[in-house]
Amino acid sequence: MGDAIYGLVIGDSHIHERADEFPPKFVEYFKSKRYDFVIHTGDLVDYDVLEYVKNLAGRAYVVQGNMDYLDLPEQEVFEVFGIMIGVIHGDQVRPRGNIAGLTKIGRSLGVSILISGHTHTPFILFDSGILHINPGSVTGVWGGGGGLMVPSYIELRIQRDRNVSVLLYQLTNDRIAMVREENILFTI
Repeated sequence: MGDAIYGLVIGDSHIHERADEFPPKFVEYFKSKRYDFVIHTGDLVDYDVLEYVKNLAGRAYVVQGNMDYLDLPEQEVFEVFGIMIGVIHGDQVRPRGNIAGLTKIGRSLGVSILISGHTHTPFILFDSGILHINPGSVTGVWGGGGGLMVPSYIELRIQRDRNVSVLLYQLTNDRIAMVREENILFTI
């Protein structure tokens, strides 16, 4: 393990149900990168999407969404440089994206970072000691609660000194643009 770990965070692809494929610009970009891990927050919908996601990085953390009929875990917890990271779909709280409910889940999992989906709208925010990350929908499809309707994903850079960079990208007018960057230093 080097001095930094790079990850891709995507979710709510709904491919072969609400979308036909990943945006070609994203596919081209993902192919050009070397990610150490990939996270998918659920609602992949089809097995071929799961296989594609697993091939994006050396390690894959994929959870079951409310629209998935794949044999996937409901949650994942893993550690990078002493930082505990949890992944859930997000349908465990109501209303969608309820930060108080997500924080409660994060505490029960014992994580410093909780990654969730289900809202189809990306967010990066800090609440009660937990960093909440939601990549939105990688295909930009509608969700039961609406959604941004713009394809998006997040890249994570986690450094050995426990500095975490969160970069949010969106596809607008057939161009990938970074629209937000947050840097958080986790202390012991």
